Amino acid sequence: MKSTYKILIIPILILQLSCSSSKVVADSASKPNQKIKVYTTAEKTNQRLSLSNDLIATATQTNSTISITVDPKKTYQTFLGIGGAITDASAEVFAKLSPAKQQEFLNAYYNKNKGIGYTLARTNIHSCDFSSQSYTYIAEGDKELKTFSIDHDRKYRIPLIKKAIEAAGGKLTLFVSPWSPPAFMKDNNDILHGGVLLPEFAQSWANYYAKFIKAYEKEGIPIWGLTIQNEPMASQSWESCIYTPEAERDFLKNFLGPTLAKENLGSKNIIIWDHNRGDMLEKRANLVFSDPEVSKYAWGIGFHWYETWNGGTPKFESVAEVHKAFPNKNLIFTEGCIERFDATKFQFWGNAERYGLNMINDFNNGTVAWTDWNILLDQNGGPNHVGNFCFAPLHADTSKDELIYTPMYYYIGHLSKFIRPNAKRIEANSSDKILLSTSFKNTDGKIITVVMNSSDKEVIYTLINNTTKTTITIPAHAMQTLEY
Repeated sequence: MKSTYKILIIPILILQLSCSSSKVVADSASKPNQKIKVYTTAEKTNQRLSLSNDLIATATQTNSTISITVDPKKTYQTFLGIGGAITDASAEVFAKLSPAKQQEFLNAYYNKNKGIGYTLARTNIHSCDFSSQSYTYIAEGDKELKTFSIDHDRKYRIPLIKKAIEAAGGKLTLFVSPWSPPAFMKDNNDILHGGVLLPEFAQSWANYYAKFIKAYEKEGIPIWGLTIQNEPMASQSWESCIYTPEAERDFLKNFLGPTLAKENLGSKNIIIWDHNRGDMLEKRANLVFSDPEVSKYAWGIGFHWYETWNGGTPKFESVAEVHKAFPNKNLIFTEGCIERFDATKFQFWGNAERYGLNMINDFNNGTVAWTDWNILLDQNGGPNHVGNFCFAPLHADTSKDELIYTPMYYYIGHLSKFIRPNAKRIEANSSDKILLSTSFKNTDGKIITVVMNSSDKEVIYTLINNTTKTTITIPAHAMQTLEY
């Protein structure tokens, strides 16, 4: 069903911070003497990350039958960050914006007070589907990588990444991913349409990762980690390459891991799989993490949410199983977006609720970090060189020099703005499945509880923390963050 909502344009930079529900993206540093602060985003209202302490009940309003109980003494995984991918497409669209809109965009994502405080990023090693064309960093057939150059990225992508790092306060946890080796290194001689890496090019391909990391770091862009291959079990019409579980294991064990160590890049965090939740997530984890000779190279395992393509259900249980089986390895959500772009659905609330559902459940099952796909696309859901157009939390109408803020942006912000790196997830339980919730304790001692109501009715619930009880109303189809 197509949405009838009109496009909502909300210029972040001109908003004044206020307790009024008519304001959005409230400054989390305001009113420090309050014991609890409530921030709300709700459908069919103008509340967008709005400070809304008027939703806290008075002493006479105690008709809540639902409780969310928090226990800060029970702690779980350490939080790494939340962010999105800085792709070629995002960088090309960003370059078309005016300087004022560019600054608004940077603040909206990376400034903790004016925006939603992203601390994590992903970028592609040469081209992906969200590039305007296919390209690599070497000449065709250059097995020795003598022609390796990242000049292509200096026009759009590198400048945006540098600006993002600056806007984030000088630090951004960045990991990188390849979509395919160059065509001549594959059995189908095609950078597109799957294929597999030929054995005679395995060392050359491992060297390629090292050269990319060193080239970016020479530009002043620190690389925190890398995935081995984006979606290694998908043969796509765009850049793609197939790795069986055994092939990925052997490439990491015999080539990529040793090569990075040899090149003094052994501290880079290597992520396996980088594909969907489900049985294959568990199989990859078992195969790699159970082998000490290859497990030593793997920081953790990454996953996407596209197992829900064509009506499937999220396989959160597979995330929980991997975390249970390998508690010393890390789980990271490496990509997700709303597919099948439709310009009439910029304000479709169900898209935001898909984010809320996935983020809360992934964190509750042991995930340490969560990465959205493109941080910015144009009004057509691109550019994309194979027509695989999608949604992003922010779009730019480049014909009008306007930014389009979708509900997804605010739902992500309910977590990214308030849960900060090195926070610890703590025990939190909802007495009724009508409310989804997760809780973290930041290093400054503040507790963050995120609550989502995807039902058609407002819900009154009680937050219980030790001996403290606070009754709060959450509107229908809303997300709330409680800071206390």
